[in-house]
Amino acid sequence: MIDIIESYQKIKKSIPDLLEISGYRNDFVAKKIGMKPTYFSTKKQRGNWTDEDVKKIIDVLTGQNEEVENYLMLEQMRSLEKEDTMTLAEFKKKAGWK
Repeated sequence: MIDIIESYQKIKKSIPDLLEISGYRNDFVAKKIGMKPTYFSTKKQRGNWTDEDVKKIIDVLTGQNEEVENYLMLEQMRSLEKEDTMTLAEFKKKAGWK
């Protein structure tokens, strides 16, 4: 569960990077999410996005942008590196299979 929260926090902090990767201008994204461009710029500088802001921004940025999707997938893969894994043989043994 902590991994999910940490992943979300990383995504939230990386909004400026995602905007740059996307190639979209701030005013375009602001308009798409229903926010005034000046307010959007202020929130971007401060990093004080609400959960709803993050959801809307990610929706806009991933809509048609493979670069952003790739970045988010890479971040997700990095967060899974810490996960404990087991071999198929270990799983079978633990499950009681022969």
